[in-house]
Amino acid sequence: MNYIVYLLIYICLFLFAGPKFAEGMNTDSMTPSGAPLASIDLATTAGVKLFNGAWKYHDTQVIETEFRSAGVDGQPTGTPVRTYDITPHAGGVDFDDATWEEIAPDTLSRRRGNGRVSFNWYRMRLTIPERIGAIETNGSTVVFQTSIDDYAEIWVDGEISRHQGQQGGSVISGWNAQNRLVIGRNVKPGQQIQIAIFGINGPLSNPPTNFIWVREARLEFYPGTDPGPVAIVPSEVNVTVERHDPAIDRIVGPNPKLFKLADGFKFTEGPIWIPSGNHLLFSDPNSNIIYRYKPNGDRPGTLTVDRTPSGYSGTDVTVYGQPGSNGLTIDPQGRLTINEHGNHRVSRIEADGRLTVLADSYDGKRLNSPNDLVYASDGSLFFTDPPFGLPRFFDDPRKELPYSGVFALSRGELRVLTTELRGPNGIALSPDEKYLYVGNWDEKKKVVMRYGLTADGKVSGGKVFFDMTTAPGEDAIDGIKVDQSGNLYVSGPGGLWVLSAEGKHLGTIVAPRHIHNMAWGDDDGMTLYICARSALYKMRLNVPGVRPPSK
Repeated sequence: MNYIVYLLIYICLFLFAGPKFAEGMNTDSMTPSGAPLASIDLATTAGVKLFNGAWKYHDTQVIETEFRSAGVDGQPTGTPVRTYDITPHAGGVDFDDATWEEIAPDTLSRRRGNGRVSFNWYRMRLTIPERIGAIETNGSTVVFQTSIDDYAEIWVDGEISRHQGQQGGSVISGWNAQNRLVIGRNVKPGQQIQIAIFGINGPLSNPPTNFIWVREARLEFYPGTDPGPVAIVPSEVNVTVERHDPAIDRIVGPNPKLFKLADGFKFTEGPIWIPSGNHLLFSDPNSNIIYRYKPNGDRPGTLTVDRTPSGYSGTDVTVYGQPGSNGLTIDPQGRLTINEHGNHRVSRIEADGRLTVLADSYDGKRLNSPNDLVYASDGSLFFTDPPFGLPRFFDDPRKELPYSGVFALSRGELRVLTTELRGPNGIALSPDEKYLYVGNWDEKKKVVMRYGLTADGKVSGGKVFFDMTTAPGEDAIDGIKVDQSGNLYVSGPGGLWVLSAEGKHLGTIVAPRHIHNMAWGDDDGMTLYICARSALYKMRLNVPGVRPPSK
């Protein structure tokens, strides 16, 4: 069956099934059917070599660990108990398997594990080639199919996704059944995908005398008929909370839950909850699009394009990495305010749909690429202006200002507050609006600054509030949000750092993908909507957040 036939089938499904078909799609269960364009056996040396991969193997042990019994709330808040865990936890995309045994592909069927109650891991990092025979891979949908004797769980790029009633895909699919799931959509040559398979010997209620082995491991490539990013059934994914202070327990409960809501974006950023419509807006600066996501309970939400182009209207858009909008917020009148990277400006959408440019230059020079922004209750707007939206960043010929500034726009006057940071990025106000917090995206100085705000909207007494420079992790500091107790939520190295109003590190929320920005949403403001690379997530917390002021 050729590409045209696949396309016609997809069009017919979309036209006749309508929105229900689109809303029902998700990256775990909505796998393509029919004959693939290419099918590669990863149990062969030639198949693995095609993806520049290698199978790594490790047995898993059951160990005793400390935990808590169920409290009156049904959560692990009761008395301390001893229970069991497995080691290693090797599903993470960055898990170090360098010392693991490398096994030949044609030995996947060899019996492994120690029999009875036993578990093991198989891991491989795949690199998408440009071609498979005569087939070009660019834009393809890639499906991984495996069958483990007896059961399997599959992690893709550090994530295992599951939802109510799910059968197969990334979770156990029954006795010796096939686990079949999409591991890549609209893939690009050179793209790397990390697969980790957790093998399980069963049945667990009566441990057998057999062992674990791989019956099948295969990659299938299908035509890229994908319509783009999709909303999925809200699916729980793995989340870790590194607890550094007992105060974190009042913010993040003992049984934290993180749910994926949508996937398939190039890069997610700048979210803002719109109370009047009970929906979320967020940017994909790489695609020059603002998306709208409206929750729908336990069913897939509605995902639509709200605005495009969102941040750049030039004809040379292809030279930009992130030409579109980044930070989004609403002013006290509820009007959407947009930081436009490629257009070097901050703009506002009026009630009648007209666009008003609020700021695009300072001292006769164009702004760099406004990044993040926040309103005070009096309507004053604060925003950061690093050059990260320009094609060549600091060395871009389009850069006119000799610095990266933090600006304030109040009563029609634009003022520069500070130029001391190389990469001012996330920005937030304390609940009482006495302090302005600014994060610095700079590998050599990963700091959150705190400035006192004067009555006339100027800053004073700037000092380092928290320094993350020596923390492990490649990313510097991105988005910042504040809750009503004054705690800060900072996108920093390794995860989302939770800092107290006094500058103490309470804990770090670690999601499968690095968190870049957040917004408080839902009616009570206690749901944190999270933009993390190519996906959108949400997480319920116990303290409501500070949201844009309204009149």
